[in-house]
Amino acid sequence: MNDLFLRAARGADTDRAPVWLMRQAGRHLPEYRELKRKHSFWQLARTPELAAEVTLQPVRRYGMDAAILFQDIMTPLPAMGAEVAFTPGPTLERPIRSDADLATLRVPQQDEIAPFVAEAIRLLRRELEVPLIGFAGAPLTLATYLVEGAGSKEYPTFRGLLRARPDLAHALLELLTETSIRYARAQVAAGAQAFQLFDSWAGLHDEATYRTFGQPYARRVLQALGGDGAGPSSVPRLYIAVGAGHLLDAFAELPIEVLSLDWRTPLDTSRRRLAGRVPALQGNLDPADLLGPAGTVREATLRVLRAGLGGAHLFNLGHGMLPQVDPARVEELVDTVRGFGRRSGDAEARA
Repeated sequence: MNDLFLRAARGADTDRAPVWLMRQAGRHLPEYRELKRKHSFWQLARTPELAAEVTLQPVRRYGMDAAILFQDIMTPLPAMGAEVAFTPGPTLERPIRSDADLATLRVPQQDEIAPFVAEAIRLLRRELEVPLIGFAGAPLTLATYLVEGAGSKEYPTFRGLLRARPDLAHALLELLTETSIRYARAQVAAGAQAFQLFDSWAGLHDEATYRTFGQPYARRVLQALGGDGAGPSSVPRLYIAVGAGHLLDAFAELPIEVLSLDWRTPLDTSRRRLAGRVPALQGNLDPADLLGPAGTVREATLRVLRAGLGGAHLFNLGHGMLPQVDPARVEELVDTVRGFGRRSGDAEARA
């Protein structure tokens, strides 16, 4: 087992940074597009053998230091009673905007949330020689989609609900939190060796709103992976929000081993600000840098690697891979990370 990712995620200042990329499995890969011509997204996600195959594709092609399970943050919602379609983004025919809507949801038992996910994890653990990362959407982000009903730039319906019906929002977040806890525990029990909580839309909110509707529920999900709910976690816990540099202090209070930063939040200044509060940082190449010509990816990658010196760093993008990316640019990125010695290259890297 290549344990570089796990060591860095536990706070080790490793000789080189481990590398994996959010959405490394998916639309930019020709082998994925070949499968997608034969199967819908839900067929790929809900068929353990297919989900495992898609998860393995980027590990085989690039030699990543970790694999992330191929799924979607919406995966546990159908078991709650919320039907989700992908057109191509997630849409809900019946958003949750009233007490009557909320009454249609339930908290399913752990083994009925998404049993195909646990089976895919078990298949992958037999194949992989690198750690497998499980994941879920944070309650705040799941609630954002459930109330809005589809993707949006500003999510005005959800943000309005937080003001008009905070009681309804909290009741919905309670259901989502308990479901997310069970879903996360099922993944770890099946063999996931790390767990990332995606709070994609936390950055929409000011700090007071996030501390009211986001942080308490994310904390409970993350704490649930720590033995008795409060002790050390059996797996490293990673957390990411996008466009959320104004919330770093609130994030540092979460029970996490790794905080993932988007490309707008500098690694070096964030490390100084978070010193002693978060063991490891992850990120944070701008996904658009992979759209540049040959040669430019190396320079952009080196800038991130240099900024990541001075503590544990897991190299990643600042958000998910764009579907237009040429796999050759990803190969350039991975080669650059592998060739960057964080010990011997320290002095020249800072020059």
